[in-house]
Amino acid sequence: MAYKEIITRLLNDLGAGRREAFDELLPLVYDELRRTAHRQLLGEPGNHTINTTALVHEAYLKLVDRRQMGWQNRNHFYAVAAQAMRRILVSYARRRKAEKRGGGAAQVVFDEAFGVFSDERSEELVALDEALEHLEQINPRHARIVECRFFGGLTIEETATALDVSSITVTRDWRMARAWLKDALNDTSNR
Repeated sequence: MAYKEIITRLLNDLGAGRREAFDELLPLVYDELRRTAHRQLLGEPGNHTINTTALVHEAYLKLVDRRQMGWQNRNHFYAVAAQAMRRILVSYARRRKAEKRGGGAAQVVFDEAFGVFSDERSEELVALDEALEHLEQINPRHARIVECRFFGGLTIEETATALDVSSITVTRDWRMARAWLKDALNDTSNR
């Protein structure tokens, strides 16, 4: 059985309630989840509040907790993982933003070697999330494509498979979504 098919089978087993699938699945998806998380956190300087490992673990726990999820395949899993990572990062960004305004919570700093979520990026990420939520109301598929491509690091083809659309559709929608988000973020920064 091919690697991709094994992952899909384990996801289906997990969705059907076979908890042992959790232990079998983690070693197979862990490296890809780390790469996805690392891409999201890459190159951010300064006071980090989350690292790659912590982001992967939080996202994975959210994913396997979806008991009756009808996983279509491995790409679907990674698309949902990208969405989970987005929500986690935005949650951290909002907390950081609140702390900067005097929230008073103690700062938690993880190992910077794995790096990487910074104060400098908090406001940008919150603004992106707000724009993405607005885009989701206008065009949910465009929002899913942004999550897959930007947050998940999926290729055009992987995104197409995950969302069950053609690669041409993903390419066109990705271009349109980026342009829309750029305008929305420029409008926000000009206020």
